[in-house]
Amino acid sequence: MIEILYQDKSIAVCVKPVGVLSQCDGQEDLVALLRKQISGDIFAIHRLDRNVGGVMAFARTSQAAASLSAQIQNGSFVKRYLAAVGGVPEPAAGEMNDLLFKDSRSGKTFVVGRPRKGTKEARLTYRTIDTLGEKSLVLVRLFTGRTHQIRVQFASRKMPLLGDGKYGSRDKGCDIALWSHRLTFTHPVSGEQLDLRSLPDLSQYPWNAFDLSGMNETTE
Repeated sequence: MIEILYQDKSIAVCVKPVGVLSQCDGQEDLVALLRKQISGDIFAIHRLDRNVGGVMAFARTSQAAASLSAQIQNGSFVKRYLAAVGGVPEPAAGEMNDLLFKDSRSGKTFVVGRPRKGTKEARLTYRTIDTLGEKSLVLVRLFTGRTHQIRVQFASRKMPLLGDGKYGSRDKGCDIALWSHRLTFTHPVSGEQLDLRSLPDLSQYPWNAFDLSGMNETTE
């Protein structure tokens, strides 16, 4: 059973389980699971990697899909993530701006030093929530939605996400330590400002190593 955070005739906001595909062809993905659970049309407007869980929004009409997609394009659809990284960010809060290149042959994305065919700008801001030794919990706000963006930008600064062996982590105690924590956007019909949140399983590593108290109450 998929956890539903908000549902009406226009949209559905749920918690994607780790290990479930957001959307694909020919497999039982989150779209198919939602259709079984709440029936009717389900339109995916953004994605999470298979091994990443957390809050996702779906449209239930084509008009709502167009509205939410427009919000994503103009930056008013705000995505925030929790990430556990190997290392301690310096400074404790800041901004990352990079040029990313996706190599379709290897299935990896790389930070590159200068523009070339296929490169895209990537921007995020972060704030360190807690640090334990050489591991840190950060809250990330995405301003662009590039493939593996958070994973690549932190890994390029020698702070790979815990469990992310693809980008250099040697920590094998967990899946990729990335969680879609919060979505803030405008309801496509009512115009209401929605703020939907979820926390990962705080009994599981690495989340149980950090202090996440108050994360569902913070207004920033």
